[in-house]
Amino acid sequence: MSYSSVSAASANAARRGSAVSRRILIGLCWLVFVLFLGLPLFIVVSQGLKNGLGAFFTAILEPDALSALKLTVIAVLISVPLNLVFGVSAAWCVSKYSFRGKSILVTLIDLPFSVSPVIAGLVYVLMFGAQGLFGPWLQDHDIQIVFALPGIVLATIFVTVPFVARELIPLMQEQGTQEEEAARLLGANGWQMFWHVTVPNIKWGLIYGVVLCTARAMGEFGAVSVVSGHIRGVTNTLPLHVEILYNEYNHVAAFAVASLLLILALFILLLKQWSESRINRLRHNAAEE
Repeated sequence: MSYSSVSAASANAARRGSAVSRRILIGLCWLVFVLFLGLPLFIVVSQGLKNGLGAFFTAILEPDALSALKLTVIAVLISVPLNLVFGVSAAWCVSKYSFRGKSILVTLIDLPFSVSPVIAGLVYVLMFGAQGLFGPWLQDHDIQIVFALPGIVLATIFVTVPFVARELIPLMQEQGTQEEEAARLLGANGWQMFWHVTVPNIKWGLIYGVVLCTARAMGEFGAVSVVSGHIRGVTNTLPLHVEILYNEYNHVAAFAVASLLLILALFILLLKQWSESRINRLRHNAAEE
């Protein structure tokens, strides 16, 4: 047998082995997805619709559920813009300036990823609770943070603070400062450079970070559970309301509200995929240039 025949046979065997490996890996990925994601989500929706659409809408339109939805939306609308401002500011400082403690700042941005949300909630209770560090002063001035909206917002901000900054820092570092310097030479001031040069370059990364931040804020349970006090109809967010319904053995209502959270999460996921595709397209175009 000639050398070329042996080489061709080896190449064919390698391709067949590669095809088999590819099918096995793809099948394994689908199996994991179905067992650990698809099946649980299907169970949630099917249990929520177990007694029909009437019971489903009754559960999500019940006053306590609407109150939980309202509080969740308010917490998101407050925490996400604040994290947006912090994320842009932190990304700007890290990518544009050199200063002492820069590495510490980057590490602190990632801190919520490694600290349990429950610990964050306990910290706020120890600081702002009735027996906390600032508790007596807050009581004297009739200010309530823990077991009220401010505590929920603070806890939500803590767990979501890295998302915008972490998305923008590598993007702004990759783009450099050439365009800002050119705009400065043309007479643009700081705000003009930011709005007309920086923002157009980072807008899709900004949207992506905001979408991730929103998704995390809507689904947060641990930290909010500690600082909210579980006051039904007052300080319950949607995840906490699901827990209360489930603990009361009102499983159909619990799964119905969980299905509402799932629908909101899927909508945010679609926004995430859309913004991610735009980011990849921009990076591809930049690489070609």
